[in-house]
Amino acid sequence: MKLLLDEDEGLNPMLSVANIVDVFLVVIAALLIAIAQNPLNPFIAEDVTVIKNPGQANMEMIIKKGEEIEHYKSSGEIGQGEGMRAGIAYRMKDGSMIYVPEMDEKIPKNEQE
Repeated sequence: MKLLLDEDEGLNPMLSVANIVDVFLVVIAALLIAIAQNPLNPFIAEDVTVIKNPGQANMEMIIKKGEEIEHYKSSGEIGQGEGMRAGIAYRMKDGSMIYVPEMDEKIPKNEQE
């Protein structure tokens, strides 16, 4: 009586099928890890801001705060509106910016501090 365990492994086609299944399991695990690390993943509780094509005419901003996602797309136009001067910004030699607010003359000096 011949046992099946003595059969030559090179002739058994089921061994190659098992190896292909193992390869697919590794690929699926890698894809799941990539999806989990995506910054716009809805299961992450952090706030995220993504800027696509910064400084160009087709710039887009995607802001995720909790479960709410906002999408802003640049129209390429320069914005304008009404307002008043709020202060002055200075660029230092090291590249940092300093903002100095202007004092409102309508507020008494003792209430400004």
